[in-house]
Amino acid sequence: MNAPSRDDTVRLGLIGDNIAASQSPRLHELAGRLTGADVTYQRLIPPERGQDFEQVFEAARAGGFRGLNITYPYKERVVSLVSIPDPHVAALGACNTVLFTADGPQGYNTDWSGFMAGYRRVMGDAAPGIVCMVGAGGVGKAVAFGLLALGMTELRLVERDLSKAEALARALTAADPALKVSATTDVAAGTAGAAGLINCTPVGMVGYEGTPIPADLVRGAEWAFDAVYTPVETQFLRDAAAAGLRIISGYELFFYQGLHAYELFHGKPIAEDILREALTRL
Repeated sequence: MNAPSRDDTVRLGLIGDNIAASQSPRLHELAGRLTGADVTYQRLIPPERGQDFEQVFEAARAGGFRGLNITYPYKERVVSLVSIPDPHVAALGACNTVLFTADGPQGYNTDWSGFMAGYRRVMGDAAPGIVCMVGAGGVGKAVAFGLLALGMTELRLVERDLSKAEALARALTAADPALKVSATTDVAAGTAGAAGLINCTPVGMVGYEGTPIPADLVRGAEWAFDAVYTPVETQFLRDAAAAGLRIISGYELFFYQGLHAYELFHGKPIAEDILREALTRL
């Protein structure tokens, strides 16, 4: 295969704050090499550029980028700038992937599909049961709707901003009136009797050390998932593993959301096993 010319370069980027440690550039540029595509992937941090999110987004669109990934804290903010083809993604109200097309920017959510794929890889066909999820922001919305598709029976949302949790609860109830959903600021109340424990806050990532759920509240659950993947082994997951829970690491979400975003950006699949193995070698 001939090497692609610079005119064939696929320009991609990630807009977010605190993304210096993001591994998304490595994933997408490696995936490009594996499939014979010339890919550049830039970290675009609005505060460092002295611009707001919308200015960075527009500069990427006007600058010939094929697409963007969107991360904290802009996954909900980007919704007003895109059309959303998938009604499931429109219902959850957050996007982490944007494709620039001739018809305008289109928004997708590969956190939603990526979480479901990561859950099934670890848990198989086991239903989530009763779940306590801390955090109701952009990634929390995607995970919550993923849990709904996976057969969750009850969700307790723990969020300092109770109005945010209540809004997500209403969206979930509209999607499935039979689902039992509650919102609280009390993590102890949320975790009591839950089978699954989930962190969808930045707590535990590089620069936000700590854990969203104290170790004594982890015991008695069956499984745990942390959306944080830098580092992969967070304090929350260490506590969960010590208590005997099955662990779904943030790496699974990172891997599958990237895999699914790659397919959107390039319009073709990439073999999951080949990409996973190549990432572990680097």
